[in-house]
Amino acid sequence: MAGGEGSTTTIERNVLGAVLVAFGALTVVALGVDGLGGFADAITFNWASWQIYVDLVIAVAVICVWLHRDARSRGANPWPWIVGAAIVGMFSPLLYLLLRRTSR
Repeated sequence: MAGGEGSTTTIERNVLGAVLVAFGALTVVALGVDGLGGFADAITFNWASWQIYVDLVIAVAVICVWLHRDARSRGANPWPWIVGAAIVGMFSPLLYLLLRRTSR
């Protein structure tokens, strides 16, 4: 990160906040238009949809490995964030990045 190892700058926090808000808005629109069933339909639409879904699951899992290491190195419990990622996807890791302590 720009502020050095382990620190988060105000600009990075602002960008993370903006991404979280935009992603949340997109999720609200998707739920409003398609409902929860729309997510299942999108995942099972065809083999390309399955591939994209599995790719995203792998990406979130890799992020959770990093999150676990980062939280442990900071003396924080990583498990609420990891369980959150399993339930709400990238919202949890994005919130972790936004709220984590800025120095070790």
